[in-house]
Amino acid sequence: MAFDKNAPVEIYTDGACSGNPGPGGYGIVFKFCGNRKEVAQGYRLTTNNRMELLAVIVALESLKYEGLNVIVYSDSKYVVDAVEKGWLNGWITKNFKNVKNPDLWMRFINSYHKHKIKFIWVRGHADNAENNRCDELATASARTHPLMEDEGFESSRIL
Repeated sequence: MAFDKNAPVEIYTDGACSGNPGPGGYGIVFKFCGNRKEVAQGYRLTTNNRMELLAVIVALESLKYEGLNVIVYSDSKYVVDAVEKGWLNGWITKNFKNVKNPDLWMRFINSYHKHKIKFIWVRGHADNAENNRCDELATASARTHPLMEDEGFESSRIL
């Protein structure tokens, strides 16, 4: 099938954490022009919100072309509302002062502006098969060793 830059790229994402903080992971399902791909990664110490956001970041950074029509499905109100309700714009204005996960939000912005993105919230652990698959991937990746270091989280902790 020929590449169609106007065809929507559907991205399903989920993050999971065993404890908060604790070992965590993310899962991603890409769907584009009849093709499907899964991606997952685990981290040794992180939070659920970081994994939810990192899943979206990794998905967007994985796209080979700019200017794509992207639909991101997520069960994270934290991520979806930050973008769709405009909270992110306010956080940018105040230079992320008193905002959790500024390292990831700044990374997100770099990929966000390269595409035409629509976020859609889906109920977690419900009837969305792809979101459920992302949850399985995220949960399994949090138990897979070796786990990676979430440098942004671990370096910000005061021991």
